[in-house]
Amino acid sequence: MSDLLLLSEAQMRRIEPHFPLSHGVPRVDDRRILSGILFMIRNGLRWRNAPPAYGLHKTIFNRFIRWSRLGVFDRIFAELAQNGDGTLMIDATHLKAHRTAASLLKMRLYPALSAEAEAG
Repeated sequence: MSDLLLLSEAQMRRIEPHFPLSHGVPRVDDRRILSGILFMIRNGLRWRNAPPAYGLHKTIFNRFIRWSRLGVFDRIFAELAQNGDGTLMIDATHLKAHRTAASLLKMRLYPALSAEAEAG
């Protein structure tokens, strides 16, 4: 796993208090699954293309969806941002547009821009 992302024990200790409690059956290794989620998002890959070292792609996807709905990632980001001991950057530059999206400008169906955005 040399080229794969794997969170350190110190990183895991810092964010573990924000994980939901396990009910019944023990969860698959949180460190491996969370590292897989971060790897997939960082590289913009489809879930089914997850490297086998992180586990089953369905497990990675399900954990991401479940924890997103529970607000786990929101709590983790808030914790990392509040201490101010580094830079926290979230990037969402990967957008997929339908082929008809270019025609929205012609049909005047695009969102209204503020005066500052139109001037700039």
